[in-house]
Amino acid sequence: ELLEELSVYMVSYDRAGYGQSDPNPTRAVKSEAFDVEELADQLELGPKFYLASISIGGYTAWSCLYYIPHRLAGVLMFSPVTNFWWSKLPSREAYNAFHTQAIGDKLALLVAHYTPSFLYFWMTQKLLPTSSTMGALHLHCNPMDRDTILGGKPDPAIAEEAMQQGIFESKIRDKMVMFGNWEFDPSEVPDPFPSKNGSVHIWQGDEDYLVPVALQRYVHRSLPWIQYHELAGVGHLLHAAPGLTEKAFRQLFQSS
Repeated sequence: ELLEELSVYMVSYDRAGYGQSDPNPTRAVKSEAFDVEELADQLELGPKFYLASISIGGYTAWSCLYYIPHRLAGVLMFSPVTNFWWSKLPSREAYNAFHTQAIGDKLALLVAHYTPSFLYFWMTQKLLPTSSTMGALHLHCNPMDRDTILGGKPDPAIAEEAMQQGIFESKIRDKMVMFGNWEFDPSEVPDPFPSKNGSVHIWQGDEDYLVPVALQRYVHRSLPWIQYHELAGVGHLLHAAPGLTEKAFRQLFQSS
């Protein structure tokens, strides 16, 4: 109903290595922006389009903001994942945020950053604790997230379709890119809408286990032109917050 009311045409696509999209062995933060741009041109979406991202898809949004801002009409990010090794991130904040993670997540992040060629082995071994995103997220997350995860009934066929090329070309490469060395720091991104003809929004829960809220606050301090919305008592799965998705999209379109 919301899409019809606002006359919005929404496109979702399989990023490189997911679903039926070819894997990209050289995938990087930069390549994400030009994948989006080429897709928009092939679909004839016009000179400008809105972009919405969720979780680790946030690095695609950051890439587009940095490399193709002239193509964007507005950007919406839900719980965008942050990188503990962004070059401008204050070391004390990065250190404190890193140590809010469980031991398995700390080890997985260190492997992803320093020895990415070893990451597939680490993420699939069973002897030592590894990333909570491999199936045990509900052990660490807040009550709303836990209820959402345990109460959901994912369709096995959808999961199989998404991961048909294996976790290396999808989840593992995502982590390698997300927690590798970026070509830029988000704090260096200039305002893509200096004439106020568009807007960028970040929505973040203050009990997000995967994305420490302190790092999202750093992003907001560095880029005051971003409209930052922090939700009390909410975790990573923002779509579980009643009415949030509709509210977020309305604000995006009304401020553009």
